[in-house]
Amino acid sequence: MTTFNHAESTINGVGLGLKRELIPQIQAAFGQELISNINFVEIAPENWIEVGGKARKQLDWFVERYPIVCHGLCLSLGGLAPLNTAFLQQVKKFLTQYNIPLYTEHLSYSTDGYKGQQGYLYDLLPIPFTEEAVHYVAKRIRQTQDILGQRIAVENASFYVQAPISTMDELTFIKAVLTEADCLLHLDINNIYVNSVNFGFDAHEFLRGIPGERIVYSHVAGHYQQAPDLLIDTHGEDVIDPVWTLLEEAYQLFGAFPTLLERDNNIPPLPALIREVDKIATLQSKSQQHTSMTLQVHS
Repeated sequence: MTTFNHAESTINGVGLGLKRELIPQIQAAFGQELISNINFVEIAPENWIEVGGKARKQLDWFVERYPIVCHGLCLSLGGLAPLNTAFLQQVKKFLTQYNIPLYTEHLSYSTDGYKGQQGYLYDLLPIPFTEEAVHYVAKRIRQTQDILGQRIAVENASFYVQAPISTMDELTFIKAVLTEADCLLHLDINNIYVNSVNFGFDAHEFLRGIPGERIVYSHVAGHYQQAPDLLIDTHGEDVIDPVWTLLEEAYQLFGAFPTLLERDNNIPPLPALIREVDKIATLQSKSQQHTSMTLQVHS
């Protein structure tokens, strides 16, 4: 077993994606047992940079009470247009202003780069799994890290079609990018499962190939089943049992790394989400107890 290394992680336990409709509910429940397992929150910096008024006060309230991580949406690491360095400077300022130590992005692209212009496609599209793409994306990740002055983490993405020019599988591509860019991994457990169904591979075998020493934290989420062999990563449903099983195995393999519940659509009242937050906490505790018992046996 590879034990999760907290050296580059300033977060622990369970997180929750901070959606606008959840803010007053969390504020009202703060200090109560109901939300005692929320240890950190995640925001998309695009939604909060240079906000003022009520939104600024809400952000200040959370900064004072919770560790915060930033998970970006629009950097387009695999895009054709040059990186948006002006935006990255805004991100750097935002991270410094609010003392946010971690910024992650998707291993995908969301811009078309038509004639050198950057047009946003409002979707996260898969990068072809080729050696050329490994070098290209790794270079852009290194550029991002140089501008921010820190390592970032990239998230394995869900996808629904494979590029016909791909010359390697997804796991080989991810590991090659992580190595060449020397960046961290934001592991999405649900995306592994979604892709395994959509493309017919073994999710557990995929998980066992993950370089656990690079995991900084993970996502779990629900998805929509459009067909028996087509899952859509909507973040709009409850987490299903096969994904919970995959998360539990990930803890057994790599230790109880920080894990965040994503819910972006069909958001229920906070108590319903807390049931899933609490389940993550229970799985983490179970993993830590198992690790402790194993160490005692071998000491």
